Amino acid sequence: MQMKSSFLPILFFSLLLVFSFPSPSHSVRCNPKDKKVLLKIKNDLGNPYHLASWDPNTDCCYWYVVKCDRKTNRINALTVFQANISGQIPAAVGDLPFLETLQFHHITNLTGTIPPTIAKLTNLKMLRLSFTNLSGPIPEFLSQLKNLTLLELNYNQFTGTIPPSLSELPNLLTIYLDRNKLTGQIPESFGKFRGQIPSLYLSHNSLTGPVPKSLGNLNFTTLDFSRNKLEGDVSFLFGKNKAIQIIDLSRNTLQFDLSKVEFPESLTWLDLNHNRIFGRLPQGLKDLQLQNLNVSYNRLCGQIPQGGKLQSFDVYSYFHNKCLCGSPLPECK
Repeated sequence: MQMKSSFLPILFFSLLLVFSFPSPSHSVRCNPKDKKVLLKIKNDLGNPYHLASWDPNTDCCYWYVVKCDRKTNRINALTVFQANISGQIPAAVGDLPFLETLQFHHITNLTGTIPPTIAKLTNLKMLRLSFTNLSGPIPEFLSQLKNLTLLELNYNQFTGTIPPSLSELPNLLTIYLDRNKLTGQIPESFGKFRGQIPSLYLSHNSLTGPVPKSLGNLNFTTLDFSRNKLEGDVSFLFGKNKAIQIIDLSRNTLQFDLSKVEFPESLTWLDLNHNRIFGRLPQGLKDLQLQNLNVSYNRLCGQIPQGGKLQSFDVYSYFHNKCLCGSPLPECK
C-alpha cells in the first residue's frame, strides 16, 4: 500500500512533464511559405555569410535580420544592414505579404533599381533603402504603399525627377530623398499632401527652378532643400502662424527680401547661407530660441539685431554679406 501511494506522485509529475512540452511539430513558429521566400532571397543574393543563420533546418523566426509577428508568426520585418552583399534587391521580397519593415542599409555593393514587386507589400510602414548604390528613377509605384510612414531613399544614385504621386501617401511622417542625383523641380503636389504633413529632406541633389508656392499652404515642421539649384522667392515658407522648426535652404540661388519675413516662434534652426538674399535681418529673430543660425554669403545689410541669442553665434554665421554690421561683426559706422 505504501509503494502504491508513493508511485502516484511520480506518475503525476511524469505526465505533467509530457504535457508541458509541445511536440516538435507544434513548436516551430516559422510559416513554411515565408521560409521558402527567405531561402530564395538568400540564394538570389549569392548565399552571403551575413545570412549564414538562414538554415533550412531551423525556425526562420529566429534567423538573423528577420522578425516574426507574435500573433500570426508571419515575417513582418527584414532589416539587412552593414552587410558584405553584392547584387540587386531580390524580386522575391515582394512575396513576404506581411512585411511592415523592409531595410537594405549601408550596403555599398547593392546595385540595380527598386524592384516593382515591392508594390505588393501593402502592409509596409517603413521602407529604408539607404547608403547603397541603387540607381534609376524613384518609381511611381511607391505611391501604392498607403501605409508607409517612413520613406528613406537617401545616399544612393537615384536619378530623374521626384514622382508627384508621393503626395498621395496619407501616413508619411518623413521623406528622405537627399544625397542622390535627382533633377527637375520640387513637385507642386508636395504642397497638397492628403494626410500627414511629412518632414522633407531633399538636399544634395540637382533640383532646379522655384520652390512651388503651394508648399506655403502647409505647416511643415522640417524642410531641408540645401545644396540644390533652386531659385526665386521662398518667403512664403515662413510666417507667424507656421509650425516650422528646422529649415535649411543653404547653397542655392534663392533671392528675396529678408526684411519682410516674419518668423514663427517654433523656429529653432535657420540656415540660409550661400544664396542671394538681400535686405535687413528682421528684429523678430532676436525673440527666437535659435539653436543654429547661418546667413553668411548673401547680400544682407544693416545692423544685426541686438539681443536674444543672435550674439551667441560667431562671425562665420554672418560674414560675407554686403554691409551687415554690429556684434559679433565689427561695429556699424
